[in-house]
Amino acid sequence: MAADATRRALQRYVEGGGHLDKLIAAQLAHFAEFLSARIDRQSAERLSHIGATHYHHGVEPVWIMGGHLLYLNHLRGNLVHAEATNALERAQLEAALVKLLFRNMGLMIEGYWEAAAGSLRAAREHNDALQEQIAGLLANIPQLLWSVDVATNRPLYISPGAREVCDIDVELPIPCLAATHPEDRPLVTEAWREALIGRGREVESRVCRDDGETVWFRRVFYPYRDAAGRVVRIDGLMEDVTESRRMVAQLQEMATTDSLTGLTNRALLNDRIGQALKTAQRYSDREVVLLLLDLNHFKEINDTLGHDAGDAVLCEVAQRLRRVVRKMDTLARLGGDEFAILLPWERDGRSAASKVAENILAAFAEPLDYEGNQLYVSTGIGIALYPEHGSDVATLLKCADVAMYGTKNREVHYAFYDADQDDNAKERLQLSADLRYASERGELVLAYQAKVDMRSKTVIGAEALMRWQHPERGLLPPGHFIPLAERSGLILPLTDWAIETAARQCRTWLDTGLDLTVAVNVPGRALQDRRLARRVADILERSGLPGRHLELEITEDVLMSDMDNVSLLLGELAQLGVSVAIDDFGTGYSSLAYLRRLPLQTLKIDRSFVMGMDRDDNAAVIVRAIVDLAHNLGLRVVAEGIESGAVWKRLGELCCDEGQGFWIGRPVPPEELAACCGGVMGTDGS
Repeated sequence: MAADATRRALQRYVEGGGHLDKLIAAQLAHFAEFLSARIDRQSAERLSHIGATHYHHGVEPVWIMGGHLLYLNHLRGNLVHAEATNALERAQLEAALVKLLFRNMGLMIEGYWEAAAGSLRAAREHNDALQEQIAGLLANIPQLLWSVDVATNRPLYISPGAREVCDIDVELPIPCLAATHPEDRPLVTEAWREALIGRGREVESRVCRDDGETVWFRRVFYPYRDAAGRVVRIDGLMEDVTESRRMVAQLQEMATTDSLTGLTNRALLNDRIGQALKTAQRYSDREVVLLLLDLNHFKEINDTLGHDAGDAVLCEVAQRLRRVVRKMDTLARLGGDEFAILLPWERDGRSAASKVAENILAAFAEPLDYEGNQLYVSTGIGIALYPEHGSDVATLLKCADVAMYGTKNREVHYAFYDADQDDNAKERLQLSADLRYASERGELVLAYQAKVDMRSKTVIGAEALMRWQHPERGLLPPGHFIPLAERSGLILPLTDWAIETAARQCRTWLDTGLDLTVAVNVPGRALQDRRLARRVADILERSGLPGRHLELEITEDVLMSDMDNVSLLLGELAQLGVSVAIDDFGTGYSSLAYLRRLPLQTLKIDRSFVMGMDRDDNAAVIVRAIVDLAHNLGLRVVAEGIESGAVWKRLGELCCDEGQGFWIGRPVPPEELAACCGGVMGTDGS
């Protein structure tokens, strides 16, 4: 064992650049110096230095002692055979040698241990410095970190800042559980149980601080397994998300609330109508009522007294309407002087609607006062019912709108929708019949609107927009026939036609050297078909287009309407390499938790925010918030509806990724789009 250890030490010495012959010479010199019996200070320092050198080269103290024992045995052998020296002299000489040997050996070992102690002190100082540095780092980061031993339920580590949140129960298995809001404790406890069986969980909960403030914390539980797969430790993180939740709530409020009156806006009303219809469809005795109203001669108030007067009138109208509706109802301003009231659950819809309409008319009986002016405001009310007049949001809104404008011609204050008096009903039936053969006759076409990278100012893709070249009515935009296609069951073949036509066109662009991506809008009814991903895969195979060059756009309300099925579909599309964008973002009612988990790539900011952001500070705030949100989620942002250079510049300052709109380019045939892909867009949008 000793020989092996010596061999390894000598090998390390040689590998470190040492020479054995020099080592032997040094040892002989040391032995000669030993025989000189020097005991001065310089000799002592040298021996101590040799001991320190042995430490740094890994020579154990036992080897130092062994070497001196070899010296002693060698000298004793020489003394035994020294015939000229008598026994007394040999004994005295041997005693002197032993004393000298132990002195030298002790000094060398002392040097060895002093070097070892110095290294230990340096290591401890380094370790203390690292611990201090780490503690300082952990104390300054906004997250609170902790780790708990599952076997003992005792904390292994708790970051210093944790005690600022909840000092009393910080060392419990679940830190700050006692300070957690009572309504949220079951959620946190369940997350802990999930972690104990190996499932990582993340929850958000409220914590009540000692100073009385309630803050929101995101808690993350990470289970750690040993080599046998057992959960032996739970590592945790707590992060204050109060400010981010406040910003999200503010963003949602701005996106769903009318800034002038504080009422629900059109986007949230559409969502509420959709939810009411879903609920009503589960009950045979439930009706949904929608009332639309506008103010008669409101334009005259604006023209004669100014827009400030008009705004004051709208706010007063909102206050009076608030007194008419119940808490369960939804009162919304749709824009201008148009308002809507949703009654989500009625057994006798006509009776309930008539009562509300009469109450509205009574609310307008008294004049409105504006700076001493007595203003009499009247209204016309249109009413549509589910299921009598329609079963989807668009149909009910359209029917109520038709009924509202019917009050103007019939000089009545409110009216229910009547299909016999809807001049457009028969026209829509004929248009629906013509649509069945539009594809076969080659009447459907796609126009392509360029999407530009806002940094390089180059065209990187296009959105395919469907048009119908009707033989009698001329070129019809999608708003004129897509709703008909959804109601008549034609939306699936139309969607497939649009995707395949766009895919083939994009393949042509690629073959001519244009590296573009094409985006196609997919309506809600098409997304409900579980075979959509398979059909897209077949289209990609037939057209030869790589999946990464195809993007499907879905609206925010469609995403939230059937989250489970849409999530599965998006996963299947992601496997094909097809990207998905949320269109008209900001007008719906998305859950940010879902956005973070879904395989999305792009958010398209609704044009209503983009178009007015150079004039409306609220719109600019919403755009900024959406851009920051998307980038934090790892998504690209496309701003649609860019119609001026000022808006383009403002979006660039906000680090928006892509732009689209009439200022950049209108929808054009594919060959015209290809012609503009070679250059860089100028500052005037050209």
